[in-house]
Amino acid sequence: MNKNILLTGVGGQGIVLTSKLIAAAAMEKGYDVMSAETIGMAQKGGSVFSFLRIGEDLHSPMFGEKQADIIIAFEPAEAVRMISYLKDDGFAIVNTRPVMPVTSALKSGNYNAETMLEYLRKNIKNLITVDGENACRETGSPKALNMIMLGSAVKSGVLPFSIEEIIKIMEKTVKPQFAEMNKKALLWA
Repeated sequence: MNKNILLTGVGGQGIVLTSKLIAAAAMEKGYDVMSAETIGMAQKGGSVFSFLRIGEDLHSPMFGEKQADIIIAFEPAEAVRMISYLKDDGFAIVNTRPVMPVTSALKSGNYNAETMLEYLRKNIKNLITVDGENACRETGSPKALNMIMLGSAVKSGVLPFSIEEIIKIMEKTVKPQFAEMNKKALLWA
């Protein structure tokens, strides 16, 4: 089993932690893992993406266009920006709540999330949308989006893990005071 996964969003959404949890869960199951992250202006609300490869006989953490089995997008415009990496039969799990990236705000760009989502619906055969704003409200924390997105990806069956396996890894990784909130978010999906 080999999987190419691309996580993308805006700085502060928890992409790096999510990537690390997926990698740790894969290693726990005995898979080889390679990853590469571009965080740039992450703390300033800029674009963040993480390439993650799971499987056997891996030689590079990066992969080219049309090679992602899965895109987990924490923000619709970032999903549009990275769609060229998705295989034709790949899956995309996309948060519907927009977060205007700094680059758009600086350019006074016209940012319309519904236009982005409509483009994704037309161009991705296997699209799962997640109402991240509502999910965060229901779980009680605006910081739970990353676990909500990860839980949605696991429950969709596109990742080779169970929620229980992810919870076990999460409990080893995050500070104890955040474990219960993260567990609730993982189970939300």
